[in-house]
Amino acid sequence: MGKTLINWEDFLKVDIRVGTIIKAEKFSEAKKPSYKIYVDFGELGIKKSSAQITKNYTINNLIGKQITAVVNFPNKQIANIQSEFLVLGAVNNDKDDIILIQPSIKTRNGSIIC
Repeated sequence: MGKTLINWEDFLKVDIRVGTIIKAEKFSEAKKPSYKIYVDFGELGIKKSSAQITKNYTINNLIGKQITAVVNFPNKQIANIQSEFLVLGAVNNDKDDIILIQPSIKTRNGSIIC
């Protein structure tokens, strides 16, 4: 299943960064099983979002994990929080089986993905 082709200028509009999860908690107000995650993006600061990653991750093993995220979407209301970024993940077997996309080597928070 392919998507519409984009040009280089379209890709350059997307701001994808590395950050480290510093806090995670169960997001009981969300419609689908989710966590609230708080991520340190270095010079961009600490941002929060919702992540439907409960199938493969526990709160305890998320803390300290580096992730990649799109940080230049407008904020989005999800239940009772304003999501400030979109965490990136790969759909493994089904839409609830998400694997986080992360650097293979410890990377500076706020590093740009290019």
